[in-house]
Amino acid sequence: MAVAAEARRSPRTTTADHLVDAIHARKARIGVVGLGYVGLPAALGFSEAGFKVTGFDNDPMKIARLGRGQSYIGHVAGTRISDAAGHGFEASGDLGRIGEADALLLCLPTPLNAHREPDLRFVLDTVDSMAPHLRAGQVVCLESTTYPGTTEEELLPRLEAGGLRVGTDIFLVYSPEREDPGNTAYRAEDIPRVVGGVTGSCARVGVALYAALVREVVPVSSARTAELTKLLENIHRAVNIGLVNELKIVADRMGIDIHEVIRAAATKPFGFVPYQPGPGLGGHCIPIDPFYLTWKARQFGVNTRFIELAGEVNAAMPDFVIGKLTEALNRARKPVNGARVLVLGLAYKPNVDDTRESASVVLMEKLARLGAIVAYSDPHVPEFPPMRDHRFDLASLELTAKTLAAQDCVLLATDHDGFDYDLIARHAKLIVDTRGHYREPADHIVRA
Repeated sequence: MAVAAEARRSPRTTTADHLVDAIHARKARIGVVGLGYVGLPAALGFSEAGFKVTGFDNDPMKIARLGRGQSYIGHVAGTRISDAAGHGFEASGDLGRIGEADALLLCLPTPLNAHREPDLRFVLDTVDSMAPHLRAGQVVCLESTTYPGTTEEELLPRLEAGGLRVGTDIFLVYSPEREDPGNTAYRAEDIPRVVGGVTGSCARVGVALYAALVREVVPVSSARTAELTKLLENIHRAVNIGLVNELKIVADRMGIDIHEVIRAAATKPFGFVPYQPGPGLGGHCIPIDPFYLTWKARQFGVNTRFIELAGEVNAAMPDFVIGKLTEALNRARKPVNGARVLVLGLAYKPNVDDTRESASVVLMEKLARLGAIVAYSDPHVPEFPPMRDHRFDLASLELTAKTLAAQDCVLLATDHDGFDYDLIARHAKLIVDTRGHYREPADHIVRA
């Protein structure tokens, strides 16, 4: 149904009224722009909620695989895609079809540039390409993490450039994604969604839209509030991970196992939340999002020292790991240059295939620059994927006794459940454990 055409039939009701009614009746068509780790699950979620959905992406491989009912994301089952196709889901690379959708969700990357400043090219270029095809009666929802003010300062003028008025003809909302790849403890519909509209009518439409997808919607007073809410969620994690990473270094110097300390502290039933240290931060959120706020804060004359300090600590963790690995090899009378090092886990977190901003890749590059012969094993990532800033012509090695024994060092970077840790412990000459998986001390296991 074209909501704009329906709205013209009755001057007594607003465009927002008709759009909300269409959403409630599951007659509104959903368009999801960007079918990555956030966009594809969102598209499937709305399809499973009873909506007709069109997914848009500029990657022909994704379009082709979705057309065959295949998934390209490890934790998204292909059966969900084929089931959605049976209910009208389709994928397209043609943004000229944007006008067919009543609700448009923008699920696009928001990385940092070379100067660690926000890079909104993917969002803004896409919106510019969409703009000629927008029409009255649509709601545009930005889900990508960004700095406070993006929705109003960047998207609003682009939407209104063609004569549409935000809040009257077209509606603009910010609702940050809360996707956690591989987390089976929470279904998407059980995770509350924060919604901030540019106007009151925008907010009403946005609340109606996400209420059709999740059990609880949390309306906030503005898009800016919603944008900062998302940043707070991830900065909270980044700062606390920075704290335990710093404590890990202190504990290491004192000969104390930081993981044992955290487990003991976590027995306190109040006032403590356990965060785990690691070899560095990974994923699209935690290593990036704090810098979106620090960049924006500088425009207001505020220096976010606490956040930036945590970023410095987290960014230094790969060097700490390399130092521990170098010391361990030295004790075995083996230089890093020429050493065979097998990195366990290429993904940034356990049990997923997501390698975005993975600390494992940073470790591999540092080792390669030192002259190590680097290999990796990851059951979720069979081949080293294309990356904008990194390249290794490698495939995942199968973990066997022979493979492990051939390495001078095995570096446990991401502790997937699928690894045979007993096999690794029996046959690896040296293990550098960055995740605290091996609790019992052993001569050939080094915590890092």
